[in-house]
Amino acid sequence: MGVQLHRGAVAEVVIDFPPVNAVPSSGWRELAGALTAAGADSGTRAVILAAEGRGFCAGVDIKEMQRTAGHEALLAANRGCATAFAAVYECPVPVIAAVHGFCLGGGVGLAGNADLVVAAEDAVFGLPEVDRGALGAATHLARLVPPQLMRTMVYTCRTVPARDLHRFGTVLEIVAPAELRAAARMVAAEIAGKDPVVVRMAKEALNGIDPVDVKRSYRFEQGFTFELNLNGAGDRARDRFVEK
Repeated sequence: MGVQLHRGAVAEVVIDFPPVNAVPSSGWRELAGALTAAGADSGTRAVILAAEGRGFCAGVDIKEMQRTAGHEALLAANRGCATAFAAVYECPVPVIAAVHGFCLGGGVGLAGNADLVVAAEDAVFGLPEVDRGALGAATHLARLVPPQLMRTMVYTCRTVPARDLHRFGTVLEIVAPAELRAAARMVAAEIAGKDPVVVRMAKEALNGIDPVDVKRSYRFEQGFTFELNLNGAGDRARDRFVEK
């Protein structure tokens, strides 16, 4: 249980927090560390970010927040998410997200910052933050869906299937769940077959021309989560979630 790093020319970072991959605050830091270690290895040419279990990621562990006195767990989760999302984006080699089942909240932050997304047929993407009394990762959802759909998903908390993202071109390929990891490895091997010096420089160049500073944009969103928590709306929403 936790985050596993399998090193190699194509490294694999695997999320495993049963039962639904709701990642605790320490898990986000662990995930960031694994991604950073994979990218720092000069022999790594691509990284696959995948998950075990029922879904890719259900976001933060809200139950951890509600059973922890004070704001320590909330602050740790917010900083942990920012660090993990940044580690995906700043990884010096391309990151391929292999998404199955649900990709919610923090999962969207990870997939949205990945260079490529390969999805299983059962994959759905969503931001239930409004129902949880929080805001965040619209920055990353905007990299996956068009602007009006992003706003609809934030306001309504609706999920969108991977096939829609495939139509938008933000999901590269949709495969049967049993074939997901193999499909991710295939595109990773294609990238790994290129000159690694050129690919690493291409990643740096592409990040440099992004129109939105994803780190700053996400931290701006998180400021409203802190405000919601201070005025009580965040805590009420998290209590309702735990009571369900």
